[in-house]
Amino acid sequence: MQSHVENNGGQRRPFLLRQRMAGALLALLCFCCVPSSCLYSATADNGKEYFDIYKSIDLFGEVYREVSKNYVDTLNVSRLIYAGIDGMLNTLDPYTVFLDEDDSGDLDDMTNGQYAGIGVIISPLDGVFFVTSVVDGSAAAKAGIRAGDAIAAIDSKNVKKSSFDEVKSLMKGAAGTPLSLMLEREGLPPFSVRVIREEVRISPVSYSALIGGIGYVEMKNFSAHSAENLREAIIGLQRQASEKHIAMKGIILDLRNNPGGLLTVAVDVASLFVNKGSLVVSIRGRMPDTAKDYVTVTSPIDAALPLAVLINSDSASASEIVAGAIQDFDRGVIIGERSFGKGLVQSVIRISYNNTLKLTTATYYTPSGLLIQKENETPHDSRKVLHKAKEDTAVKVFYTRGKRKVYGSGGIMPDIHIADPAKSPYLTALRKKGMIFLFTSFYCSSHTVLPPQPFDRQALMASFSDFLRRKNFVFTSETERRFNEMKESMKKTSGDDYGEWMKTLAGLQPEVNRFKEHEIAKESEIVGQMLEQEIIRHYNERIARKAELDHDMVVKKALEVLSDSRQYSGILHH
Repeated sequence: MQSHVENNGGQRRPFLLRQRMAGALLALLCFCCVPSSCLYSATADNGKEYFDIYKSIDLFGEVYREVSKNYVDTLNVSRLIYAGIDGMLNTLDPYTVFLDEDDSGDLDDMTNGQYAGIGVIISPLDGVFFVTSVVDGSAAAKAGIRAGDAIAAIDSKNVKKSSFDEVKSLMKGAAGTPLSLMLEREGLPPFSVRVIREEVRISPVSYSALIGGIGYVEMKNFSAHSAENLREAIIGLQRQASEKHIAMKGIILDLRNNPGGLLTVAVDVASLFVNKGSLVVSIRGRMPDTAKDYVTVTSPIDAALPLAVLINSDSASASEIVAGAIQDFDRGVIIGERSFGKGLVQSVIRISYNNTLKLTTATYYTPSGLLIQKENETPHDSRKVLHKAKEDTAVKVFYTRGKRKVYGSGGIMPDIHIADPAKSPYLTALRKKGMIFLFTSFYCSSHTVLPPQPFDRQALMASFSDFLRRKNFVFTSETERRFNEMKESMKKTSGDDYGEWMKTLAGLQPEVNRFKEHEIAKESEIVGQMLEQEIIRHYNERIARKAELDHDMVVKKALEVLSDSRQYSGILHH
């Protein structure tokens, strides 16, 4: 079984050494000879290559047998073969990977966009597993589980010292089966809930809204139902505009932080905006007959509705296919940062014992011929496994349908560049230690309903500062880190002058502290915004997302462009 995707443990059966290993690898080899993959079809009559393949399998098996029988320490022979496969694939590219039975199931969940569970997202923090999000309408939501709840036990098993994989395994199960959770909530004694697992379908459209006559839709992945959900969201926004007796002036498709998904779904998403019969993407593989063009087969919702697509450095693969097609057809304005540059197509190949091989089999190109793949640093390859031609480092120029210039060298370059805000070291430290999340849980425990807006920012920040002191949170600024390194260096190298140096450095300490206080004060506005948004999210994720968009400079620019027909047209026809 094979399907195209973009990249975006149970007990393993033991192998019977060479016979089982050779069988698994030969299954892959035989699959690769099927015309639909065409991976080795051009060498079907090349006896030397086949001899080399069989010889290599025999050599691999012999090394495996000798190591498993004679190595000085006891080995897990099943994991040893997996490690050997991983090592082989690591010489290729980051997206060609072997997935065991459990990982294969996770891949199915991601591409299908649904799974059997209770509808929560959990995250570990200092050895405790917290519920960070609850899917609306899910079994967890119906049982009263909230974001901020800590999971103490699952089916009577204490999980406070368990690994994430262990907790995930305990949470999973067939639809219709019960799950018992012992939860801890701030301000309450521990309590238990019994939940029945059910099919959970997570919409790839995480948020949609009408903002001043312009539709906004955020899409987080390209799974099986993405195009269908996106169509429904856009039609729903058009209906809202009609009910308010206003004409919808445009649509914003937010693909920021969208890692991709199914190749065919990317084509279906593009078909919502470009004319029927339009080429969206071309793939080219190792052999000429692997080349394929993907063309839209349905009519768009509205081929003339002004469109802005938002991307950033974490928009990858299927997101880049859609953005590239929209740009090449001059169908809409691309706003944000250069995208990730992931232009490799993986074929998902089911192999023995419910395992999966996700194998890079092609690269893809936008309608103008631009290669999306960014040239990455080649993995360590002392054996010279890959025979790669020397890359032309010059930036290549391509042209849209309207003769606008677009540039290669990896990823999609936006028409309007707006960088994501630089990450604050202080805010990063707060998030890493979970201080914003933990404070929010504490705050919400004493507020049964969402407090009236706007927040009393001064009182909120004072409460947060007290919370950080109680939690013994310590932030080390970059200046402070370097100052401490200098003190350690002086301690080791100054000899008899150590005392004098320490006096000098002690005189500098107040200035270092002032620098840190200034850095924290400078970030108080953004920290306050994050606190307010996180508090709102604990009560209503939709309202929280709206609050985030109010401060989003990329969205503001998109609204400006779509509200000004002259500016919009000037970008697409300059």
